[in-house]
Amino acid sequence: MSKKEKFYTVWKGNKPGVYTKWADCKKAIDGYKGAEYKSFLSFDEAKKAYNGKYSDYKGKKTSKPILSKEELLKIGEPNYNSISVDAASSGNPGTMEYRGVDTKTGKELFKQGPFQQGTNNVGEFLALVHGLAFLKKQKSNRILYTDSRTAISWIRKKKCNTKLVENADNKPIFDLVRRAHQWLQTNTYTTNIVKWETKAWGEIPADFGRK
Repeated sequence: MSKKEKFYTVWKGNKPGVYTKWADCKKAIDGYKGAEYKSFLSFDEAKKAYNGKYSDYKGKKTSKPILSKEELLKIGEPNYNSISVDAASSGNPGTMEYRGVDTKTGKELFKQGPFQQGTNNVGEFLALVHGLAFLKKQKSNRILYTDSRTAISWIRKKKCNTKLVENADNKPIFDLVRRAHQWLQTNTYTTNIVKWETKAWGEIPADFGRK
């Protein structure tokens, strides 16, 4: 059986960067005290990691493809003329935040939170509306990626169909939901919302890395 190909990210070393060969990676870290580096199973994953922080990846397993080569070829690669959005919630409900990033570089374009007593689904919905408004303001033709089918369905219905009950702690979230509803009711958009293929591409670039 042939050895699996690996890619290497060096955050701190003699020459930080992304390497396709261990020999090159080794040269980049040899003799460097406190070098920070890690191997990945795909170049895109290694490149995404390089635009992030070593602490977000230290001690974590790299993602493994769970689809066949035929399925991967059918799905293809992500469209990098896009932005990606995601949300994270510590508890359900719990502390919630969301953000949008450039899919190719991982550069953060917007972020909201943390908010108290929110849910991940509500955060995903708000992230999508924020993304739509962001792209419309920029007059951009980029597509919008999300890994939430629930949020996509709520956008189509122009309503955040959450069972979360409003209270004093999460009122700021519901204020944003009301603004989102108003935006959807009073704006049109041409942005294509696309489901991120996690099984083929790994975690969405906007992921908060808490899984």
